[in-house]
Amino acid sequence: MARESEARVKVLALEPYHGGSHKAFLDGWSSRSAHQWTILGLPPYKWKWRMRHAAVTFARQVEELVAAGRRWDVLFCSDMLNLAEFVGLLPAEVRSALGSRRIVYFHENQLTYPVRQENERDYQFAFTNLTSALAADEVWFNSAFHRDALLEAATDLLRRMPDHQPLEIIEAIRRRSQVHWPGIAERPPRGARRPGPLRILWAARWEHDKNPEAFFEALGQLETRGRDFRVSVIGEQFRDTPPVFDQARLRFADRIDRWGHQPSRAEYDAALAEADVIVSTANHEFFGISVVEAIAAGAFPLLPRRLSYPELLADDPRPDDFLYEGTAGQLAGRLDALCQRLADGDLWLGQPGRGVLAVARFGWGRAALRMDDALDMSWKR
Repeated sequence: MARESEARVKVLALEPYHGGSHKAFLDGWSSRSAHQWTILGLPPYKWKWRMRHAAVTFARQVEELVAAGRRWDVLFCSDMLNLAEFVGLLPAEVRSALGSRRIVYFHENQLTYPVRQENERDYQFAFTNLTSALAADEVWFNSAFHRDALLEAATDLLRRMPDHQPLEIIEAIRRRSQVHWPGIAERPPRGARRPGPLRILWAARWEHDKNPEAFFEALGQLETRGRDFRVSVIGEQFRDTPPVFDQARLRFADRIDRWGHQPSRAEYDAALAEADVIVSTANHEFFGISVVEAIAAGAFPLLPRRLSYPELLADDPRPDDFLYEGTAGQLAGRLDALCQRLADGDLWLGQPGRGVLAVARFGWGRAALRMDDALDMSWKR
């Protein structure tokens, strides 16, 4: 629910890929914001073509709205828009109707987004990200890890140019960068734990960068130790799913509670609420929304000590309790210890605890207020 105050800033939001986490972000913030939002979005289809044509498509749409008398204070877009191209396509009178500030939000970037082989990467999309950042007054990232990883990779890329290496743009982008974590929906307190063995959840894209091989190897080691457990493996699937998923479905068939993409948000939320432990083995993560949602739902996190994960748990007084060193053997050992705690009658599992408190700052009630205030400050500059 939006705050009960008069809208202060008129925001035009442009989202070339208006689906998934991008749509959830805009919907979550705008529905709780004190500001007045106009959201233009394109269907989440063929992301490369969206990055190529969105500037042209949005320029036409915005010109029509300005001709009808619309005006805004702030332009807000995601990293999928070629912001420099969009602004360059607009007549001066239309540009003036967009307000005095331009903000680009980086959910991901095309320089460090994982590819199977580096020669598959299209560096033109990476340069689109960089020129968008240069065309913006402020560059918002969903984690400090994401900001630092992008700027480091961009420095390496520019140094590989044969000449005219514009290394000074890295510091220019850094100076205008801010970190604003995305929000998640607040959840009711978890009820009493249903009896049974340890329930382990893996919730991520079914792709190689999430390192599913390590997860299933850890489960195999746990099984070898004679531990009883249940497992749910959920997340978005694609045409080229790593073969380890089919192998694991056969191997752990009698231990599986849920498998694959959940058919509704209600089923997805139920999977989070059932889990005792949320596990990640990822080698790549810009933020980790599904992990944060599972922790907020009461699951105990076991996350590798890398990527954005230490940042997510920084509010906890002893984050090492939730982090492991990243190998399958270390994960198996931590899961084995949790199985033993449960066998010893430790009912901490499923009860409100430190994990819930550690991620409380990501609830939309707080996140929307923080980002509203950031927009206020940007507009007043």
